[in-house]
Amino acid sequence: MDIRSLLIILLSVSTVSGGFYILVFPFLSGEAKSDRRHAQIAGRGAGKKGDNRAVDAATRRKQISDSLKDLEKTSAKKKQVTLENRIAQAGLSVPKTHFLIGSAIASVVLALMLYGPSRNPLFALAGLVIGGLGLPRFWLNFMTDRRLKKFSLEFPNSLDIIIRGVKAGLPLGDCMRIIASEASEPVRSEFRQIVESQALGLSVTEAVERMPDRIPTPEANFFAIVIAIQQKAGGNLAEALANLSRVLRERKKMRDKIKAISSEAKASAMIIGALPIVVALLVYITSPRYIELLWTTETGRVVLVVCVCVMGLGCFIMQKMIAFDI
Repeated sequence: MDIRSLLIILLSVSTVSGGFYILVFPFLSGEAKSDRRHAQIAGRGAGKKGDNRAVDAATRRKQISDSLKDLEKTSAKKKQVTLENRIAQAGLSVPKTHFLIGSAIASVVLALMLYGPSRNPLFALAGLVIGGLGLPRFWLNFMTDRRLKKFSLEFPNSLDIIIRGVKAGLPLGDCMRIIASEASEPVRSEFRQIVESQALGLSVTEAVERMPDRIPTPEANFFAIVIAIQQKAGGNLAEALANLSRVLRERKKMRDKIKAISSEAKASAMIIGALPIVVALLVYITSPRYIELLWTTETGRVVLVVCVCVMGLGCFIMQKMIAFDI
């Protein structure tokens, strides 16, 4: 037997032995079964872990969705604003009866002021309507807007106090007590009412949910939503309030930017609205008999009323054109 035949035989034997070891030996020794068992156990563990994560995420989403639905239902029930709520939103401690009495006095005084020079009952009726329904409501809206603007300016600073306190380990109630004693008005009085409500037995969520009724602003509504979701679904309160504070500051920046851009339109509206009054005053000074026809004759009074209505409508339209909701 030569060397070449010997090498061929050795190569054939080694190939058969290697194939047997690779293909048949794992089944005889149980290694294939062991590998399949390990793979099944690992697959079950991974599937169970993935299923747990999916269940936790779905549960958390459901809790947040339920919280938002509850808040929407509560806000829908509270859309009707009574006169007492409007007085509270303005930051006034006037009873409803006193406000109604003041409105009646204002209507009578304005009716007498308009009826005296003209002796026209229509002017007296207009004075009753404007004095009883217009001027008191206008003053109430003015006080409310001024108070809400002060709240919007100071509220992000109060959120920063809560964020630092929570990160330092203080409870949420203690942070609110700090704001109730050291913040500026009207934030201080609002958080004082929250602290007093908690002292009477209400939960944090119930006490905070009453804030949007007294402060009908998106800032207060966002704060109530964040606290409600955190109390029901859990989560990092400091991070959520930090995001809310950042959003509120960005809203303020955008509001100031719009105010700066629209200042030219406001100045134009003021100039256009003041021109008729200035011209009428100058004409009255130079030739009073010429312009007295506007209030001494019936036609002139009608023209004067129509002009005032048209000018008021124009100012109202220009105001709506430069008013943006942010």
